[in-house]
Amino acid sequence: MQYALTLARKSPPKPTNYRVGALLVDADTNVILATGYTLECEGNTHAEQSCFIKLSNEHSISEEELAAVLPPNTVLYTTVEPCFKRLSGNSSCVQRILGYGKAIKTIYVGVKEPEKFVGENTGRRQLEDAGIKVMLVKGLEKEILEVATAGHVS
Repeated sequence: MQYALTLARKSPPKPTNYRVGALLVDADTNVILATGYTLECEGNTHAEQSCFIKLSNEHSISEEELAAVLPPNTVLYTTVEPCFKRLSGNSSCVQRILGYGKAIKTIYVGVKEPEKFVGENTGRRQLEDAGIKVMLVKGLEKEILEVATAGHVS
């Protein structure tokens, strides 16, 4: 989670999004498959989405085909829980993860998504209903929220 927080710091502060860091990891070998942070890739990209884009580009496949190349015990670390709704009209991170079936087994989350932009995040329930474990990692909440909300107007 500490590494994901380091990635989040690379995201430009803006009043309209959270600065988030994420990484996909093969939990069997402890190999990092991809890293990402908010607005890293072209467009209004979220951290998880940046991971998916970069890994699919590396394998020369579409983002939708990514499940085919993910190791059997893939986990996602993200500083803020994956979004369930995008105001921009893009697919949410929860929709993207669910689209991979059970390719991602566990998601480690630093903090729950604040309710500022889209209200209560119901994505965790959707993920768990699909058989994906969502684990809250304690200890970095204050630091994660400070980084995530940099650039926001009070």
